[in-house]
Amino acid sequence: MDDVSCPDLISDLPQSIIEGILTRLPIRDAVRTSILSSKWRYKWATITQLVFDEKCVDLSNDRCEFEDSLVKFITRALFLHQGPIHKFQLTTTYLQCCPDIDQWLLFLSRNDIKELVLELGEGEWFRVPSCLFNCRKLTRLELFRCELDPPPSFKGFLCLKSLNLHQVLVSPEAIESLISSCPLLESLALSYFDSLALTIHAPNLKYLCLEGEFKDICLENTPLLVAMSVAMYMTDDIAEHFEQSSGCNFNRFLGGVPRLERLIGHIYFTKDCTFKQLKVVKMTDMSGVPHEMEFIKFLLANSPALETMSISPCVYLMDGRINMLIELLRFRRASAQAEILFIQD
Repeated sequence: MDDVSCPDLISDLPQSIIEGILTRLPIRDAVRTSILSSKWRYKWATITQLVFDEKCVDLSNDRCEFEDSLVKFITRALFLHQGPIHKFQLTTTYLQCCPDIDQWLLFLSRNDIKELVLELGEGEWFRVPSCLFNCRKLTRLELFRCELDPPPSFKGFLCLKSLNLHQVLVSPEAIESLISSCPLLESLALSYFDSLALTIHAPNLKYLCLEGEFKDICLENTPLLVAMSVAMYMTDDIAEHFEQSSGCNFNRFLGGVPRLERLIGHIYFTKDCTFKQLKVVKMTDMSGVPHEMEFIKFLLANSPALETMSISPCVYLMDGRINMLIELLRFRRASAQAEILFIQD
């Protein structure tokens, strides 16, 4: 019986479909397709999305050997690549101080990069080279554990729509300037920033996520904002700042967001946090739910100068008022003079 060769249906697929298949493979497997046949030798080299992580090379007990293999793999992939690169993502805990990253970013800045993600793990912060600010077509930028210092000549990322900075060392002036110089910015996430007073100008911003030690947040020009999540870490310094300030200006914070649909807030207190000057607390419309009671308990236990805490239960809370009052009286008070006023209409 004569051998009948099977047709190579996959190789004859349109290039756009082949690229879609290769993009969904781990980059290591995509590169390996080059050994399938001469037709496939450089098909991977035109994919526009390059995602690198520590699975690109074989694991090794020798850190230097592993880092060297990873650097060579990424460098070779970029050297052999043909055409534009729309997305570059690097996730690793090894290459924080690797000078090769600077060369990769320089290469990307000349290849119309649109999405850039650098997730660098523990160790020294990676100082982002100035060539990053030449990536004029960026639409998405995510930096983890980096040091960012925009040059004076930088005029902004005019196409940027998504910005995520996680544990990034940058001056307050620089971050405010960066945000305001991205006119198309729709999504902004800032996490693990310390003692930052932040004013946001972003006329197209729709989604905002903040996490860290924020002394003040002012939304001056965010009319399209529809969803916001704020997680604040209440350290002693931040608590003292709030005690000495005239009060939290919610009009500056929420007055300019008429389209807001979703608001999530969290406050995380450190174990040594005390309110040494807090004397008066007024809480209204309390329902007695667990998170409310835990917050009251925390305030009573950490306010040594407290004189009066007035609590007004919700008008719909009828049967549970006695139980709520009993639980309040059981809470320990740091101030011997603290008086709890349970106000019922």
